Amino acid sequence: MALTQMQIIQSLGEAMAWFERELNWGVPPTELRHLCGRIGELYAALITNGQMATEVNQQGYDVVSGEGERISVKTTARMGSGGHVTFNANSLSFVDRVIILRINTDEMQIETLLNAPVQEAISYMPEARGGKQHLPLRRLARKERPRNALKVLREVGFEGYMVRELENGSIEVEQDGVLLVPAKPVLRELARRLNLSLLNGNGNPLNTRQLGSFIIKNLSET
Repeated sequence: MALTQMQIIQSLGEAMAWFERELNWGVPPTELRHLCGRIGELYAALITNGQMATEVNQQGYDVVSGEGERISVKTTARMGSGGHVTFNANSLSFVDRVIILRINTDEMQIETLLNAPVQEAISYMPEARGGKQHLPLRRLARKERPRNALKVLREVGFEGYMVRELENGSIEVEQDGVLLVPAKPVLRELARRLNLSLLNGNGNPLNTRQLGSFIIKNLSET
């Protein structure tokens, strides 16, 4: 049965929370590949108003967009420009679009490295070897989606500030209509005004996403 957009949003939030919890327990991102991949597929389905493919690796694609495009989704938690993602050269003919995502484990948000038709993605790949094609991440210039293309999941107002959580997990803060960058110093000040802790349960400082979510949750319940 196909997931609704609301169910996709809920599943994505739960998967991100699970991923973050494992990281806090000391599990390295390289041991969380399956969860990382699930997060990427849910996010791709969300931003394309699409659905998950009915079978795992169905003919090389993972998501079908709302417009019917077959999308191969690759997700990494590797920071920096090193490493690569791998595709089955024999199944790329069944794919219309390639989306490559990165989970920023510092701020726990999803970054888009590539969202392009399959032929453009293939242009970044060296010649196939052993039935596999590799796309080096260093060949991708970071291409974030425009701010106005991201959905706002939650937002609250407080003393002239507006705190928002976007669909990629990032947090933004506005004051009187002006976007404040970086957001973290402002969030820390708002947390102090609300008498909220700046530390998580393990005594570590909350990152921007955690702090923003904490503030939004607290204000929403007040």
